Amino acid sequence: MNLVVIHRNEPPPPNVSVGGQLGGLRFAVSSEPVASVIFDGLSRDLRWDRDSELSFAVPEEWNVRPSRTAPEIIPYREGVPIPPEFLRKIIRQRTLERWFVVSDGRFATQVNLKLLEEVLNAIDADVTAVNIEPELLAGCEKVRLTTRSDVAGIRRLYADSAELSPPAADWPHHTFIKTEAVNRLLMEHTLPQSFPDFSERCRAKALTLRTIRIGGLMLDLETEEGLLDFCRNKVGLLPPRHLRQKNRVGKNVSSGDSTASEGARILGKVLLGENVEIGAKVVIIGPTIIGNNVKVGQGAVINSAIVGPEVCVPQEQLVDNCIITEPHREWSRLTEFRTDNSNRLYISTFDLDQQSHRKDFRTWPRFSYPGFFKRIADCFVAIIVLTLFAPIVPFIALAIKLTSAGPILFKDRRQGLHGKSFNCLKFRTMLVGADKIQDKLRVVSQVDGPQFKMKDDPRLNTVGRFLRDTYIDEIPQFINVLLGQMSVIGPRPSPEAENTLCPSWRDARLSVRPGITGLWQVRRTRRPMKDFQEWIYYDTLYVKNLSLKTDLWICWQTAKKMIRDFVHQFY
Repeated sequence: MNLVVIHRNEPPPPNVSVGGQLGGLRFAVSSEPVASVIFDGLSRDLRWDRDSELSFAVPEEWNVRPSRTAPEIIPYREGVPIPPEFLRKIIRQRTLERWFVVSDGRFATQVNLKLLEEVLNAIDADVTAVNIEPELLAGCEKVRLTTRSDVAGIRRLYADSAELSPPAADWPHHTFIKTEAVNRLLMEHTLPQSFPDFSERCRAKALTLRTIRIGGLMLDLETEEGLLDFCRNKVGLLPPRHLRQKNRVGKNVSSGDSTASEGARILGKVLLGENVEIGAKVVIIGPTIIGNNVKVGQGAVINSAIVGPEVCVPQEQLVDNCIITEPHREWSRLTEFRTDNSNRLYISTFDLDQQSHRKDFRTWPRFSYPGFFKRIADCFVAIIVLTLFAPIVPFIALAIKLTSAGPILFKDRRQGLHGKSFNCLKFRTMLVGADKIQDKLRVVSQVDGPQFKMKDDPRLNTVGRFLRDTYIDEIPQFINVLLGQMSVIGPRPSPEAENTLCPSWRDARLSVRPGITGLWQVRRTRRPMKDFQEWIYYDTLYVKNLSLKTDLWICWQTAKKMIRDFVHQFY
Protein backbone atom coordinates (compact mmCIF):
# COMPACT_ATOMS: atom_id res chain seq x y z
CA MET A 1 0.00 0.00 0.00
CA ASN A 2 1.27 3.47 -0.92
CA LEU A 3 0.15 6.87 0.38
CA VAL A 4 1.56 10.02 -1.23
CA VAL A 5 1.17 13.00 1.10
CA ILE A 6 1.45 16.49 -0.34
CA HIS A 7 2.31 18.64 2.68
CA ARG A 8 1.63 22.32 3.20
CA ASN A 9 5.00 23.85 2.46
CA GLU A 10 5.96 27.47 2.86
CA PRO A 11 6.12 29.20 -0.56
CA PRO A 12 9.68 29.08 -1.92
CA PRO A 13 11.68 32.32 -2.25
CA PRO A 14 10.71 34.50 -5.23
CA ASN A 15 13.77 33.50 -7.22
CA VAL A 16 12.72 29.83 -7.23
CA SER A 17 8.95 29.98 -6.81
CA VAL A 18 6.15 29.92 -9.32
CA GLY A 19 2.58 31.04 -9.10
CA GLY A 20 2.90 34.19 -6.99
CA GLN A 21 1.33 33.37 -3.61
CA LEU A 22 1.09 29.69 -4.46
CA GLY A 23 3.93 27.20 -4.36
CA GLY A 24 4.77 25.36 -7.55
CA LEU A 25 3.20 22.11 -6.41
CA ARG A 26 -0.08 23.73 -5.30
CA PHE A 27 -0.42 25.36 -8.71
CA ALA A 28 0.41 22.08 -10.45
CA VAL A 29 -2.12 19.84 -8.66
CA SER A 30 -4.87 22.48 -8.83
CA SER A 31 -4.61 23.22 -12.56
CA GLU A 32 -5.59 20.92 -15.38
CA PRO A 33 -4.04 19.49 -17.46
CA VAL A 34 -0.84 19.93 -15.39
CA ALA A 35 -2.49 17.99 -12.55
CA SER A 36 -2.96 14.96 -14.81
CA VAL A 37 0.76 14.96 -15.58
CA ILE A 38 1.71 15.33 -11.91
CA PHE A 39 -0.61 12.61 -10.59
CA ASP A 40 0.16 10.20 -13.40
CA GLY A 41 3.92 10.80 -13.14
CA LEU A 42 4.05 10.44 -9.35
CA SER A 43 1.88 7.32 -9.58
CA ARG A 44 4.49 5.79 -11.86
CA ASP A 45 7.52 6.84 -9.82
CA LEU A 46 6.17 6.25 -6.30
CA ARG A 47 4.36 2.95 -6.83
CA TRP A 48 6.81 0.51 -5.27
CA ASP A 49 4.95 -2.56 -6.45
CA ARG A 50 3.08 -2.85 -9.73
CA ASP A 51 0.00 -4.37 -8.05
CA SER A 52 -0.07 -2.19 -4.92
CA GLU A 53 -2.73 0.47 -4.43
CA LEU A 54 -1.81 4.14 -4.27
CA SER A 55 -3.66 7.20 -2.91
CA PHE A 56 -2.88 10.92 -2.62
CA ALA A 57 -3.48 13.07 0.47
CA VAL A 58 -3.85 16.79 -0.37
CA PRO A 59 -4.61 19.82 1.87
CA GLU A 60 -8.34 20.40 1.92
CA GLU A 61 -8.13 24.14 1.15
CA TRP A 62 -6.38 23.47 -2.15
CA ASN A 63 -9.68 22.27 -3.62
CA VAL A 64 -8.02 19.59 -5.71
CA ARG A 65 -10.56 17.72 -7.78
CA PRO A 66 -10.06 14.02 -8.56
CA SER A 67 -8.05 13.56 -11.75
CA ARG A 68 -8.55 10.92 -14.36
CA THR A 69 -5.08 9.62 -13.59
CA ALA A 70 -5.14 9.85 -9.75
CA PRO A 71 -6.29 6.62 -8.04
CA GLU A 72 -7.80 8.42 -5.02
CA ILE A 73 -7.66 11.88 -3.41
CA ILE A 74 -7.85 12.16 0.40
CA PRO A 75 -8.35 15.77 1.60
CA TYR A 76 -6.96 16.62 5.05
CA ARG A 77 -6.83 19.58 7.47
CA GLU A 78 -4.32 18.77 10.21
CA GLY A 79 -3.10 15.19 10.48
CA VAL A 80 -3.52 12.96 7.44
CA PRO A 81 -6.55 10.69 7.96
CA ILE A 82 -6.33 7.04 7.05
CA PRO A 83 -9.84 6.00 5.94
CA PRO A 84 -11.13 2.82 7.63
CA GLU A 85 -11.46 1.04 4.28
CA PHE A 86 -7.83 1.98 3.48
CA LEU A 87 -6.71 0.61 6.84
CA ARG A 88 -8.67 -2.60 6.28
CA LYS A 89 -6.85 -3.05 2.97
CA ILE A 90 -3.49 -2.68 4.74
CA ILE A 91 -4.41 -5.27 7.37
CA ARG A 92 -5.93 -7.61 4.80
CA GLN A 93 -2.81 -7.50 2.63
CA ARG A 94 -0.36 -7.82 5.53
CA THR A 95 0.71 -11.27 4.41
CA LEU A 96 1.14 -10.10 0.81
CA GLU A 97 2.81 -6.72 1.27
CA ARG A 98 5.39 -6.18 3.97
CA TRP A 99 5.42 -2.38 3.87
CA PHE A 100 2.99 0.51 4.07
CA VAL A 101 4.85 3.34 2.30
CA VAL A 102 4.23 7.03 3.00
CA SER A 103 5.92 9.28 0.41
CA ASP A 104 6.37 13.06 0.37
CA GLY A 105 4.60 14.21 -2.79
CA ARG A 106 6.80 17.28 -3.03
CA PHE A 107 9.65 15.16 -4.34
CA ALA A 108 9.71 12.97 -7.43
CA THR A 109 12.33 10.27 -6.96
CA GLN A 110 13.89 7.34 -8.75
CA VAL A 111 15.96 4.75 -6.90
CA ASN A 112 17.55 1.35 -7.43
CA LEU A 113 14.72 -0.84 -6.08
CA LYS A 114 16.93 -3.91 -5.73
CA LEU A 115 19.42 -2.02 -3.56
CA LEU A 116 16.59 -0.47 -1.53
CA GLU A 117 15.08 -3.88 -0.85
CA GLU A 118 18.44 -5.26 0.25
CA VAL A 119 18.98 -2.33 2.64
CA LEU A 120 15.48 -2.58 4.12
CA ASN A 121 15.93 -6.30 4.73
CA ALA A 122 19.36 -5.76 6.30
CA ILE A 123 18.13 -3.03 8.67
CA ASP A 124 14.95 -4.92 9.61
CA ALA A 125 13.45 -1.95 11.49
CA ASP A 126 9.76 -1.37 12.21
CA VAL A 127 9.98 2.02 10.49
CA THR A 128 12.65 3.10 8.00
CA ALA A 129 12.91 6.72 6.86
CA VAL A 130 14.53 6.92 3.42
CA ASN A 131 16.00 10.04 1.82
CA ILE A 132 17.22 10.01 -1.78
CA GLU A 133 20.73 11.36 -2.29
CA PRO A 134 22.14 11.87 -5.85
CA GLU A 135 25.68 12.01 -4.43
CA LEU A 136 25.42 8.30 -3.56
CA LEU A 137 24.79 7.26 -7.16
CA ALA A 138 27.38 5.23 -9.05
CA GLY A 139 29.92 7.43 -10.81
CA CYS A 140 29.79 10.30 -8.29
CA GLU A 141 32.96 11.58 -6.70
CA LYS A 142 33.44 13.29 -3.35
CA VAL A 143 36.42 15.40 -2.39
CA ARG A 144 37.62 14.67 1.14
CA LEU A 145 39.12 17.68 2.94
CA THR A 146 41.31 17.98 6.01
CA THR A 147 40.49 20.28 8.94
CA ARG A 148 42.56 22.93 7.10
CA SER A 149 40.47 22.49 3.94
CA ASP A 150 43.32 20.78 2.11
CA VAL A 151 42.37 18.02 -0.33
CA ALA A 152 42.97 14.68 1.37
CA GLY A 153 41.66 12.53 -1.44
CA ILE A 154 38.80 11.77 -3.79
CA ARG A 155 36.23 9.08 -3.10
CA ARG A 156 34.55 7.61 -6.19
CA LEU A 157 31.51 5.34 -6.11
CA TYR A 158 31.34 2.53 -8.65
CA ALA A 159 27.91 1.27 -7.57
CA ASP A 160 24.83 2.89 -6.07
CA SER A 161 25.24 2.91 -2.31
CA ALA A 162 23.35 3.59 0.93
CA GLU A 163 24.33 4.71 4.40
CA LEU A 164 22.77 5.37 7.80
CA SER A 165 22.06 9.02 8.58
CA PRO A 166 20.93 11.09 11.58
CA PRO A 167 17.17 11.38 12.26
CA ALA A 168 15.41 13.85 9.96
CA ALA A 169 13.74 17.05 11.21
CA ASP A 170 11.12 16.92 8.45
CA TRP A 171 9.26 14.19 6.65
CA PRO A 172 11.70 12.09 4.61
CA HIS A 173 11.17 11.36 0.96
CA HIS A 174 9.76 7.94 1.84
CA THR A 175 8.76 6.27 5.11
CA PHE A 176 8.53 2.46 5.09
CA ILE A 177 6.28 1.15 7.88
CA LYS A 178 5.81 -2.55 8.51
CA THR A 179 2.15 -3.34 7.95
CA GLU A 180 1.79 -4.92 11.39
CA ALA A 181 2.96 -1.65 13.00
CA VAL A 182 0.59 0.72 11.17
CA ASN A 183 -2.25 0.46 13.70
CA ARG A 184 0.09 1.27 16.60
CA LEU A 185 1.35 4.46 14.93
CA LEU A 186 -2.01 6.01 14.13
CA MET A 187 -3.68 8.48 16.48
CA GLU A 188 -7.44 8.25 15.95
CA HIS A 189 -6.87 6.79 12.47
CA THR A 190 -4.62 9.77 11.60
CA LEU A 191 -0.93 10.11 10.80
CA PRO A 192 0.85 12.79 12.89
CA GLN A 193 1.23 16.09 11.07
CA SER A 194 4.98 16.51 11.73
CA PHE A 195 7.78 13.99 11.49
CA PRO A 196 9.10 14.75 15.03
CA ASP A 197 5.63 13.85 16.35
CA PHE A 198 5.75 10.70 14.25
CA SER A 199 9.19 9.83 15.66
CA GLU A 200 7.95 10.40 19.21
CA ARG A 201 5.02 8.12 18.48
CA CYS A 202 7.45 5.39 17.38
CA ARG A 203 9.41 5.72 20.64
CA ALA A 204 6.22 5.66 22.71
CA LYS A 205 5.13 2.44 21.04
CA ALA A 206 8.63 0.85 21.33
CA LEU A 207 9.04 0.70 17.55
CA THR A 208 12.52 0.85 16.04
CA LEU A 209 13.06 3.79 13.66
CA ARG A 210 16.08 4.02 11.35
CA THR A 211 17.02 6.75 8.85
CA ILE A 212 19.05 6.03 5.72
CA ARG A 213 20.33 7.87 2.67
CA ILE A 214 20.38 5.97 -0.61
CA GLY A 215 21.62 6.83 -4.09
CA GLY A 216 18.96 8.01 -6.53
CA LEU A 217 17.53 10.93 -8.48
CA MET A 218 15.29 13.57 -6.93
CA LEU A 219 13.33 16.59 -8.19
CA ASP A 220 11.76 19.25 -5.94
CA LEU A 221 8.36 20.04 -7.46
CA GLU A 222 8.05 23.25 -5.43
CA THR A 223 10.71 24.86 -7.61
CA GLU A 224 10.28 26.03 -11.18
CA GLU A 225 13.28 24.02 -12.36
CA GLY A 226 12.10 20.81 -10.71
CA LEU A 227 8.50 21.15 -11.84
CA LEU A 228 9.53 21.94 -15.42
CA ASP A 229 11.96 19.03 -15.58
CA PHE A 230 9.40 16.60 -14.18
CA CYS A 231 6.56 17.67 -16.49
CA ARG A 232 8.79 17.65 -19.57
CA ASN A 233 9.82 14.11 -18.79
CA LYS A 234 6.32 12.83 -18.02
CA VAL A 235 4.13 14.60 -20.59
CA GLY A 236 5.02 12.05 -23.25
CA LEU A 237 4.11 9.14 -20.95
CA LEU A 238 0.43 10.07 -20.69
CA PRO A 239 -2.05 7.85 -22.56
CA PRO A 240 -2.39 8.95 -26.22
CA ARG A 241 -5.92 10.28 -25.67
CA HIS A 242 -4.51 13.03 -23.43
CA LEU A 243 -2.02 14.32 -26.02
CA ARG A 244 -3.32 16.76 -28.57
CA GLN A 245 -1.91 18.26 -31.73
CA LYS A 246 1.18 16.06 -31.61
CA ASN A 247 3.54 16.84 -34.52
CA ARG A 248 0.80 18.67 -36.35
CA VAL A 249 0.81 21.81 -38.49
CA GLY A 250 -2.44 23.72 -38.01
CA LYS A 251 -4.64 24.97 -40.80
CA ASN A 252 -7.84 26.03 -39.02
CA VAL A 253 -7.52 22.75 -37.11
CA SER A 254 -9.27 21.92 -33.86
CA SER A 255 -8.91 19.33 -31.10
CA GLY A 256 -11.89 19.00 -28.73
CA ASP A 257 -12.74 22.53 -27.62
CA SER A 258 -9.32 23.88 -28.70
CA THR A 259 -8.73 25.63 -32.01
CA ALA A 260 -5.64 26.64 -33.97
CA SER A 261 -5.68 29.27 -36.70
CA GLU A 262 -4.14 28.88 -40.12
CA GLY A 263 -0.35 28.74 -40.09
CA ALA A 264 -0.07 27.70 -36.44
CA ARG A 265 2.49 24.98 -35.90
CA ILE A 266 2.57 22.52 -33.01
CA LEU A 267 5.75 20.47 -32.90
CA GLY A 268 6.66 17.63 -30.57
CA LYS A 269 4.71 16.45 -27.54
CA VAL A 270 2.21 19.16 -26.56
CA LEU A 271 -0.63 18.74 -24.06
CA LEU A 272 -3.56 21.11 -24.60
CA GLY A 273 -6.29 21.85 -22.07
CA GLU A 274 -9.91 22.70 -22.84
CA ASN A 275 -10.96 25.78 -24.82
CA VAL A 276 -7.47 26.79 -25.96
CA GLU A 277 -7.32 29.41 -28.73
CA ILE A 278 -4.15 29.47 -30.82
CA GLY A 279 -3.61 32.43 -33.12
CA ALA A 280 -2.13 32.54 -36.62
CA LYS A 281 1.59 31.86 -37.11
CA VAL A 282 1.95 30.61 -33.54
CA VAL A 283 4.72 28.06 -32.92
CA ILE A 284 4.41 25.71 -29.94
CA ILE A 285 7.37 23.39 -29.35
CA GLY A 286 7.07 20.44 -27.02
CA PRO A 287 7.33 19.17 -24.44
CA THR A 288 4.82 21.87 -23.48
CA ILE A 289 1.60 22.01 -21.42
CA ILE A 290 -1.11 24.59 -22.16
CA GLY A 291 -3.84 24.99 -19.52
CA ASN A 292 -7.59 25.46 -19.88
CA ASN A 293 -9.02 28.66 -21.41
CA VAL A 294 -5.63 29.92 -22.64
CA LYS A 295 -5.40 32.36 -25.54
CA VAL A 296 -2.18 32.53 -27.54
CA GLY A 297 -1.77 35.68 -29.61
CA GLN A 298 -0.68 35.79 -33.23
CA GLY A 299 3.00 35.08 -33.89
CA ALA A 300 3.78 33.98 -30.33
CA VAL A 301 6.38 31.26 -29.70
CA ILE A 302 6.06 28.83 -26.78
CA ASN A 303 9.05 26.57 -26.26
CA SER A 304 9.24 23.80 -23.63
CA ALA A 305 7.06 25.64 -21.10
CA ILE A 306 3.98 25.36 -18.88
CA VAL A 307 1.19 27.92 -19.35
CA GLY A 308 -1.44 27.95 -16.60
CA PRO A 309 -5.20 28.35 -17.04
CA GLU A 310 -6.84 31.65 -18.09
CA VAL A 311 -3.50 33.09 -19.32
CA CYS A 312 -3.48 35.34 -22.39
CA VAL A 313 -0.15 35.22 -24.23
CA PRO A 314 0.36 38.50 -26.14
CA GLN A 315 1.13 38.67 -29.85
CA GLU A 316 4.76 38.09 -30.88
CA GLN A 317 5.56 37.01 -27.32
CA LEU A 318 8.28 34.48 -26.57
CA VAL A 319 7.63 32.03 -23.70
CA ASP A 320 10.78 29.99 -23.31
CA ASN A 321 11.59 27.32 -20.68
CA CYS A 322 9.46 28.79 -17.89
CA ILE A 323 6.14 28.47 -16.06
CA ILE A 324 3.42 31.12 -16.51
CA THR A 325 0.66 31.00 -13.90
CA GLU A 326 -0.81 34.49 -13.49
CA PRO A 327 -3.57 35.43 -15.96
CA HIS A 328 -2.32 39.05 -15.87
CA ARG A 329 1.37 39.63 -15.64
CA GLU A 330 4.21 41.79 -16.86
CA TRP A 331 5.46 40.25 -20.09
CA SER A 332 8.33 42.55 -21.00
CA ARG A 333 10.96 40.48 -19.20
CA LEU A 334 10.21 37.42 -21.36
CA THR A 335 10.96 38.98 -24.73
CA GLU A 336 14.35 37.31 -25.14
CA PHE A 337 15.70 33.78 -24.93
CA ARG A 338 17.39 32.87 -21.68
CA THR A 339 21.11 32.70 -22.30
CA ASP A 340 21.46 29.29 -20.64
CA ASN A 341 18.64 27.66 -22.61
CA SER A 342 18.68 29.31 -26.02
CA ASN A 343 18.97 27.32 -29.21
CA ARG A 344 19.01 23.94 -27.56
CA LEU A 345 16.82 20.86 -27.60
CA TYR A 346 15.53 19.75 -24.23
CA ILE A 347 16.94 16.48 -22.92
CA SER A 348 15.53 15.31 -19.60
CA THR A 349 18.01 14.32 -16.90
CA PHE A 350 15.38 12.70 -14.68
CA ASP A 351 16.14 9.23 -15.93
CA LEU A 352 17.98 6.87 -13.61
CA ASP A 353 19.19 4.54 -16.37
CA GLN A 354 20.35 7.44 -18.55
CA GLN A 355 21.94 9.27 -15.61
CA SER A 356 23.92 6.29 -14.41
CA HIS A 357 25.05 5.27 -17.89
CA ARG A 358 28.69 5.98 -18.61
CA LYS A 359 30.49 5.45 -21.86
CA ASP A 360 33.38 3.45 -20.45
CA PHE A 361 31.90 1.81 -17.37
CA ARG A 362 30.06 -1.30 -18.56
CA THR A 363 27.40 -3.60 -17.17
CA TRP A 364 26.12 -6.89 -18.57
CA PRO A 365 22.94 -8.97 -18.24
CA ARG A 366 22.95 -11.31 -15.27
CA PHE A 367 23.12 -14.54 -17.28
CA SER A 368 25.52 -13.37 -19.99
CA TYR A 369 29.08 -14.66 -20.32
CA PRO A 370 30.68 -11.64 -18.54
CA GLY A 371 27.91 -11.50 -15.93
CA PHE A 372 27.71 -15.18 -14.98
CA PHE A 373 29.54 -17.85 -16.98
CA LYS A 374 32.95 -16.15 -16.82
CA ARG A 375 32.85 -16.44 -13.04
CA ILE A 376 32.13 -20.19 -13.28
CA ALA A 377 35.04 -20.65 -15.69
CA ASP A 378 37.34 -18.67 -13.35
CA CYS A 379 36.55 -20.93 -10.39
CA PHE A 380 37.03 -24.05 -12.49
CA VAL A 381 40.46 -22.93 -13.79
CA ALA A 382 41.59 -21.72 -10.34
CA ILE A 383 40.78 -25.06 -8.71
CA ILE A 384 42.70 -26.97 -11.40
CA VAL A 385 45.79 -24.70 -11.19
CA LEU A 386 45.92 -24.71 -7.38
CA THR A 387 45.53 -28.50 -7.35
CA LEU A 388 48.33 -29.01 -9.88
CA PHE A 389 50.75 -26.69 -8.05
CA ALA A 390 49.89 -27.86 -4.53
CA PRO A 391 52.76 -30.42 -4.41
CA ILE A 392 55.46 -27.83 -5.25
CA VAL A 393 54.14 -24.93 -3.15
CA PRO A 394 55.95 -26.17 0.03
CA PHE A 395 59.27 -26.23 -1.86
CA ILE A 396 58.70 -22.71 -3.21
CA ALA A 397 57.85 -21.46 0.28
CA LEU A 398 60.94 -23.13 1.73
CA ALA A 399 63.20 -21.60 -0.95
CA ILE A 400 61.84 -18.09 -0.28
CA LYS A 401 62.21 -18.48 3.48
CA LEU A 402 65.78 -19.81 3.30
CA THR A 403 67.11 -17.20 0.88
CA SER A 404 65.69 -13.98 2.38
CA ALA A 405 64.10 -12.70 5.54
CA GLY A 406 60.42 -11.88 5.49
CA PRO A 407 57.02 -13.46 4.79
CA ILE A 408 56.42 -16.03 2.05
CA LEU A 409 53.52 -14.15 0.51
CA PHE A 410 53.50 -10.51 -0.51
CA LYS A 411 50.17 -8.70 -0.04
CA ASP A 412 49.53 -5.51 -1.98
CA ARG A 413 46.33 -3.43 -1.78
CA ARG A 414 44.68 -3.22 -5.19
CA GLN A 415 41.29 -2.11 -6.50
CA GLY A 416 38.95 -4.68 -7.97
CA LEU A 417 35.41 -4.73 -9.32
CA HIS A 418 33.63 -1.41 -8.65
CA GLY A 419 36.73 -0.10 -6.88
CA LYS A 420 36.56 -2.52 -3.94
CA SER A 421 40.00 -2.92 -2.37
CA PHE A 422 41.57 -6.32 -1.71
CA ASN A 423 44.95 -7.88 -0.91
CA CYS A 424 46.51 -9.10 -4.16
CA LEU A 425 48.63 -12.16 -3.31
CA LYS A 426 52.01 -13.14 -4.78
CA PHE A 427 54.99 -15.18 -3.72
CA ARG A 428 57.46 -12.64 -2.36
CA THR A 429 60.21 -12.03 -4.91
CA MET A 430 61.82 -8.90 -3.40
CA LEU A 431 63.52 -7.76 -0.25
CA VAL A 432 61.32 -6.48 2.57
CA GLY A 433 60.75 -2.72 2.12
CA ALA A 434 61.21 -2.83 -1.66
CA ASP A 435 58.31 -0.42 -2.17
CA LYS A 436 60.20 2.31 -0.27
CA ILE A 437 63.37 1.73 -2.31
CA GLN A 438 61.32 2.07 -5.54
CA ASP A 439 60.83 5.82 -5.04
CA LYS A 440 64.61 6.30 -5.10
CA LEU A 441 65.01 4.12 -8.21
CA ARG A 442 62.16 5.69 -10.23
CA VAL A 443 64.56 7.99 -12.08
CA VAL A 444 66.03 4.91 -13.81
CA SER A 445 62.67 3.28 -14.62
CA GLN A 446 62.62 1.92 -18.17
CA VAL A 447 58.87 2.41 -18.70
CA ASP A 448 56.60 5.43 -18.64
CA GLY A 449 53.44 5.91 -16.64
CA PRO A 450 52.84 4.86 -13.03
CA GLN A 451 54.36 1.39 -13.31
CA PHE A 452 58.03 0.68 -12.57
CA LYS A 453 60.44 -1.66 -14.39
CA MET A 454 64.19 -1.88 -14.67
CA LYS A 455 66.64 -4.49 -15.83
CA ASP A 456 68.63 -6.19 -13.05
CA ASP A 457 66.37 -4.79 -10.33
CA PRO A 458 68.51 -4.79 -7.13
CA ARG A 459 65.45 -5.38 -4.96
CA LEU A 460 64.94 -8.97 -6.21
CA ASN A 461 65.90 -11.71 -3.78
CA THR A 462 67.82 -14.89 -4.71
CA VAL A 463 64.93 -16.91 -6.11
CA GLY A 464 62.79 -13.93 -7.04
CA ARG A 465 64.06 -13.54 -10.59
CA PHE A 466 63.34 -17.19 -11.41
CA LEU A 467 59.84 -16.99 -9.91
CA ARG A 468 59.08 -13.85 -11.93
CA ASP A 469 60.50 -15.05 -15.23
CA THR A 470 58.50 -18.28 -14.98
CA TYR A 471 55.36 -16.52 -13.63
CA ILE A 472 55.28 -18.90 -10.67
CA ASP A 473 55.11 -15.90 -8.31
CA GLU A 474 51.53 -15.27 -9.50
CA ILE A 475 50.17 -18.69 -8.51
CA PRO A 476 48.70 -17.36 -5.20
CA GLN A 477 46.54 -14.98 -7.23
CA PHE A 478 44.33 -17.95 -8.09
CA ILE A 479 43.25 -17.77 -4.43
CA ASN A 480 42.05 -14.23 -5.19
CA VAL A 481 40.16 -15.69 -8.14
CA LEU A 482 38.37 -18.22 -5.92
CA LEU A 483 37.46 -15.44 -3.50
CA GLY A 484 35.84 -13.48 -6.32
CA GLN A 485 38.36 -10.63 -6.11
CA MET A 486 40.04 -11.35 -9.44
CA SER A 487 39.46 -13.14 -12.72
CA VAL A 488 41.86 -15.30 -14.69
CA ILE A 489 41.65 -12.79 -17.55
CA GLY A 490 41.14 -9.06 -17.19
CA PRO A 491 42.96 -5.74 -16.74
CA ARG A 492 46.05 -5.73 -14.56
CA PRO A 493 45.10 -5.14 -10.87
CA SER A 494 46.21 -1.66 -9.89
CA PRO A 495 46.25 0.40 -6.70
CA GLU A 496 43.98 3.40 -6.24
CA ALA A 497 46.85 5.83 -6.93
CA GLU A 498 47.19 4.53 -10.49
CA ASN A 499 43.47 4.51 -11.16
CA THR A 500 43.16 8.27 -10.56
CA LEU A 501 45.33 9.08 -13.56
CA CYS A 502 42.83 8.51 -16.39
CA PRO A 503 39.04 8.59 -15.71
CA SER A 504 37.96 6.70 -18.84
CA TRP A 505 40.59 4.00 -18.28
CA ARG A 506 39.66 3.76 -14.61
CA ASP A 507 35.93 3.45 -15.28
CA ALA A 508 36.47 0.74 -17.89
CA ARG A 509 38.91 -1.40 -15.90
CA LEU A 510 36.91 -1.16 -12.65
CA SER A 511 33.72 -2.38 -14.35
CA VAL A 512 35.26 -5.87 -14.49
CA ARG A 513 37.38 -7.97 -12.15
CA PRO A 514 41.15 -7.53 -12.65
CA GLY A 515 42.93 -10.48 -14.20
CA ILE A 516 46.05 -12.54 -13.70
CA THR A 517 46.68 -12.14 -17.41
CA GLY A 518 45.08 -9.87 -19.97
CA LEU A 519 45.16 -8.28 -23.38
CA TRP A 520 47.83 -5.75 -22.44
CA GLN A 521 50.16 -8.48 -21.15
CA VAL A 522 50.09 -10.39 -24.44
CA ARG A 523 49.98 -7.44 -26.87
CA ARG A 524 52.28 -4.78 -25.38
CA THR A 525 55.39 -3.90 -27.36
CA ARG A 526 57.45 -2.22 -24.58
CA ARG A 527 58.29 0.63 -26.95
CA PRO A 528 59.94 3.59 -25.17
CA MET A 529 57.40 6.14 -23.84
CA LYS A 530 54.51 4.11 -25.27
CA ASP A 531 53.95 1.46 -22.62
CA PHE A 532 51.45 3.43 -20.53
CA GLN A 533 49.47 4.47 -23.61
CA GLU A 534 49.31 0.83 -24.69
CA TRP A 535 48.22 -0.15 -21.19
CA ILE A 536 45.27 2.28 -21.34
CA TYR A 537 44.38 1.30 -24.90
CA TYR A 538 44.41 -2.48 -24.40
CA ASP A 539 42.57 -2.39 -21.05
CA THR A 540 39.71 -0.30 -22.46
CA LEU A 541 39.70 -2.35 -25.66
CA TYR A 542 39.37 -5.56 -23.65
CA VAL A 543 36.41 -4.25 -21.65
CA LYS A 544 34.75 -2.98 -24.81
CA ASN A 545 35.10 -6.34 -26.59
CA LEU A 546 34.82 -8.71 -23.61
CA SER A 547 33.61 -12.10 -24.86
CA LEU A 548 34.35 -15.80 -24.60
CA LYS A 549 36.20 -15.68 -27.91
CA THR A 550 38.47 -12.87 -26.67
CA ASP A 551 39.24 -14.70 -23.40
CA LEU A 552 40.08 -17.96 -25.20
CA TRP A 553 42.42 -16.09 -27.54
CA ILE A 554 44.19 -14.39 -24.58
CA CYS A 555 44.51 -17.77 -22.82
CA TRP A 556 46.17 -19.27 -25.90
CA GLN A 557 48.57 -16.33 -26.33
CA THR A 558 49.44 -16.42 -22.61
CA ALA A 559 50.15 -20.15 -22.70
CA LYS A 560 52.50 -19.74 -25.69
CA LYS A 561 54.31 -16.85 -24.00
CA MET A 562 54.73 -18.75 -20.71
CA ILE A 563 56.12 -21.84 -22.44
CA ARG A 564 58.53 -19.74 -24.51
CA ASP A 565 59.78 -17.74 -21.50
CA PHE A 566 60.11 -20.88 -19.36
CA VAL A 567 62.25 -22.60 -22.00
CA HIS A 568 64.48 -19.50 -22.26
CA GLN A 569 65.45 -19.95 -18.61
CA PHE A 570 67.52 -23.00 -19.47
CA TYR A 571 69.59 -21.76 -22.40
